[in-house]
Amino acid sequence: MNPIAAQIGMVFIPVSDLRKARDWYCGMLGVPTDGEILHDHLYVLPMEGAGLILDSKIYSPEAVFQIPAVVFNTEDIQEAHLYMKGKSAEVADVQFDKWFKFKDPDGNLLMICQN
Repeated sequence: MNPIAAQIGMVFIPVSDLRKARDWYCGMLGVPTDGEILHDHLYVLPMEGAGLILDSKIYSPEAVFQIPAVVFNTEDIQEAHLYMKGKSAEVADVQFDKWFKFKDPDGNLLMICQN
């Protein structure tokens, strides 16, 4: 029996300002910001399924995601696209009516995909 589960637990996202990033991500996802900041540089976002950890200790301009390492799900790609444009994020056009890329305030490239 393999002792390693075939599932993703957490993904680290490098951020320059932990509190600012926490507020932005929680606002984008519509989740509360009342979680605890751990070790002065970590914030675990309340998520369903795989989790996200914002980490200001690992941040550097070179550590910022240049390819989408995180894909958020949506039931309505057009609505999600309009929503993200309202969040002042750098947002690319929707591709194939299924997905689009966007950047967080630190420039991490992320993606939203319609299931």
